[in-house]
Amino acid sequence: MSIKLEHVQHIYEKGTAMEQIALDDINLEILDGQFIGLIGHTGSGKSTLVTHLNGLTKPTSGRILWNGEDINASGFDMKKLRSKVGLVFQYPEHQLFEADVFSDVCFGPKNLKLPKEEVEKRAYEALKMVKLGDEFYKQSPFDLSGGQKRRVAIAGVLAMNPEVLILDEPTAGLDPKGKKDILNLISDLHKEKKITIVLVSHSMEDVAEYVERIIVMNFGKVMFDDTPKLVFRNIQELEKMGLAVPQVTYVMHDLYNAGIPVDKDVTTIEEAKNEILKIFHS
Repeated sequence: MSIKLEHVQHIYEKGTAMEQIALDDINLEILDGQFIGLIGHTGSGKSTLVTHLNGLTKPTSGRILWNGEDINASGFDMKKLRSKVGLVFQYPEHQLFEADVFSDVCFGPKNLKLPKEEVEKRAYEALKMVKLGDEFYKQSPFDLSGGQKRRVAIAGVLAMNPEVLILDEPTAGLDPKGKKDILNLISDLHKEKKITIVLVSHSMEDVAEYVERIIVMNFGKVMFDDTPKLVFRNIQELEKMGLAVPQVTYVMHDLYNAGIPVDKDVTTIEEAKNEILKIFHS
């Protein structure tokens, strides 16, 4: 079930001295089952874009289609859309508020007016998906570690049974292990549950390792939309936007420029290892 944006524009403070174009003629399609990385400098329009995908923000002009239906048309079931397109904000643990973990994860499906048995079943399955064991269910979410709180917040969205999961900087503020754990969790959800993932990130290494498609935003426009290898070929253009490529890609370019015949388009450490071993073996 795709989300399609047609000539979407969003202007903050329109008609005032503070007018700012946040999105400028965006045309995109997010297809079923894709793992997409959304990158761009601060103020590039990333967060504004993702809040349009489930109707939290309305475009100034243009259309957003969910399975061919205009989500801002009169009579559209916005509540159903928001249960299918889940959005996990940056620092989502700040939105935890129930007395215990299980109750917090039940909150979303309970608001769908589902039977109690279905609500609890969904909460239980969501907590299993994020790999939190039974011993956490009756704990206060405020007694958990940062990474565990993040898992509870993600479980609360998963309990809605979304078909698309949008995560805005999901590893912000976590230590390296917590960051890796959350990214692996998201990757597993994509592989095992076939959930469409949109990952907003400042980390080039993260998007290079996990995603299959990268969308690059700059001053409200889509500048690149392609595979990681093809996007990260544009080193100079990305640097002009205040971005970079993965560190390992810079290393491979240096090796190539030094006369070592490696593939310059390598974007992950695993690929670099295999490329260098291939050179040694030959």
